[in-house]
Amino acid sequence: MKTLTAPVRLTGVLRTDRSEGSSRLVWLIFLAVFLVAWLVVALGGGSFVTVANLQNIAQRSVALGLVTVGQTLAVLGGSLDLSVAYVVSLAAMTAAVTMAGDTSRVPLGVVAALGTGALAGLANGLVITRLRVNPFIATFGVALILRGALNAAFDNFAGKVPDSFQTLGYDVVAGVPVSLFLLGAVIAAAWYVMHRSRFGHHVYAVGGDAEAARLSGVRPTRILLAVHVLCGLCAATSGLFLVSRLGSAAPWVGPDGGYDLESIAAVVLGGIALSGGKGRLLGPIAAVAILAIVDSVFNFFQADPFLRTLVRGVVIVGAVAVYAYREARENA
Repeated sequence: MKTLTAPVRLTGVLRTDRSEGSSRLVWLIFLAVFLVAWLVVALGGGSFVTVANLQNIAQRSVALGLVTVGQTLAVLGGSLDLSVAYVVSLAAMTAAVTMAGDTSRVPLGVVAALGTGALAGLANGLVITRLRVNPFIATFGVALILRGALNAAFDNFAGKVPDSFQTLGYDVVAGVPVSLFLLGAVIAAAWYVMHRSRFGHHVYAVGGDAEAARLSGVRPTRILLAVHVLCGLCAATSGLFLVSRLGSAAPWVGPDGGYDLESIAAVVLGGIALSGGKGRLLGPIAAVAILAIVDSVFNFFQADPFLRTLVRGVVIVGAVAVYAYREARENA
């Protein structure tokens, strides 16, 4: 039996090893994609490594990166969340309508947006744990509920954030976008929770084997509720970033970004096992950067968006195939 890395009382057999899975391979893929992009753009007569382009790639990574952090927590816990795109829209709409262009209402708007995200995550968790609905169906159902509510209440852009709040979406400090500091803070907090706390240990345990975790004194229901609330908070934070960029919000802000399937794709590309309990948090972050680099290259060449989707699909399938081959060799 492997030695546990967290001080948890064992009353049964608990199998969990956070060292299983590594983000090293996906970071190597990121480096290779970056170098190929640099070469391709150079051959096309452009310059890939410029401050403006790197800032653009960073900005492109923020919204999806925030959602992906939350999605990673859910998947590591043995679940997933298909409602994140509509939680992004809900949070953005809540912030814009609450702030109403008034700087003094910014704190209230931020709290309200985060609160709606947490409530949406809690709803997902309760449907999964109390009603025992499969996470795919449960979160898809919540997504449809949110979609219906948003479309019934709004049919166009609504609300407004003050100019001071748009600092988050546009300002740069020492050449680094302010929004990247937000993403970095969220990643750092999530990394600490998942890799240095007892809660993170329990998330891996529940994702690896919920019954064994229960027999060992862990409460899987509470863990699943918590990871879904955190996922909702991450999606809401992404909504705050997007509304700071747009100045106001619309019901289609989240779905148009494809943050539900894109975040799951980043999780898979980042080496996280969809079965849960295996993988490292930083892998999906590298995957988000890879997707942003691919987008940047296609934008440089003004390529057909359908071709861009095709290439993204090839990259994801190829990466997953490499992981599967590598795991098969290790288990042989």
